[in-house]
Amino acid sequence: MLKINSSIRSLVSRSITTRQLVYEKYGAPQKVIQMKTVELPDKLEPEQVLLEWHASPINPADINQIQGMYGVRPKMPAIAGLEGAARVLKTGSAVKSVKPGDQVISSYEVAENWADYGIFNQKDIIHVDNDLPIEHSAFLKVNPPSAYVMLTDFAKLKKGDWIVQNCGNSAIGKQIIQVARILGFKTFNIIRNRENLGELVKEMKDLGANEVVTEDDLYDKNKKMKLPRVKLALNGVGGKSSLYLANALDQEGCMVTYGGMSRQPTQAPTAPLIFKNISLRGFWLMTWIREQKDDRARQKVYSDLAGWMKSGEIQPTAMVKRSLEDYKDALSEAQNKFDKKQLFFLKK
Repeated sequence: MLKINSSIRSLVSRSITTRQLVYEKYGAPQKVIQMKTVELPDKLEPEQVLLEWHASPINPADINQIQGMYGVRPKMPAIAGLEGAARVLKTGSAVKSVKPGDQVISSYEVAENWADYGIFNQKDIIHVDNDLPIEHSAFLKVNPPSAYVMLTDFAKLKKGDWIVQNCGNSAIGKQIIQVARILGFKTFNIIRNRENLGELVKEMKDLGANEVVTEDDLYDKNKKMKLPRVKLALNGVGGKSSLYLANALDQEGCMVTYGGMSRQPTQAPTAPLIFKNISLRGFWLMTWIREQKDDRARQKVYSDLAGWMKSGEIQPTAMVKRSLEDYKDALSEAQNKFDKKQLFFLKK
């Protein structure tokens, strides 16, 4: 069991000063995000928990929320950061769900992860595996469970079945590849052409990708490339790419759209909609969480994922560690370079 050392005991017995990345209006992240230093209250309410954040990444959802283009719009001023991992430092008198030393993530209803410390109601935090390394726990909230749920909830797949996805080189695309491999599914991955294509293809195949092709090859009629017939297609791009994914669906197949990186409308062919009865679904992890009648499904997802991460079956997300002071550069890189995640590494 994790022991709390004397320096932490001293820390939680007095008031705490914390840095926070906040915004008071929506806009370009580099322009509206500011660093502020505030004092947290000395005493906790009975249901409150004091957390020390250890690491928090920058996700596309963070950028969209700061721009005012996300499904959840926080009250202003707001502390940014939708995902991260923290340790419990102190609990209020009525808290039963966690204890000092436990590793937690914030619930899907709250953000406020881009800070050194924070005070949360116990209902707004989720206890995760205490032994899960920070390189995994900091990314546990969004992409891995999204990959898992999309692969298991929208089609009845059996081992050996193919799925197709665009956006295969993204952080969630790589999670999809790994979880699919673990579950026994094969992945056909579509990516954009680039200078380091050979290196990227090798990386994806090392993770478990079965086939990797570029959009250019797929669209080239002279190459006559065919996608496998599938029950499930995962669309994170939209536009022309989504049309090809939908065309790959077999009878009763389903295309799940979870993103729109091209900023173009998702497309679908008419004939398969009529004659194959294919379906087009949207996915947002927040909706899935809200639909669960109890915590058992979510707990199974986290438990399975943590086990695969600890065993090495899921590799750590490629990252660039940043201090909170480097937030402007980190935000810029997060919007222009997509091969590695920008991670605020907060634990000193």
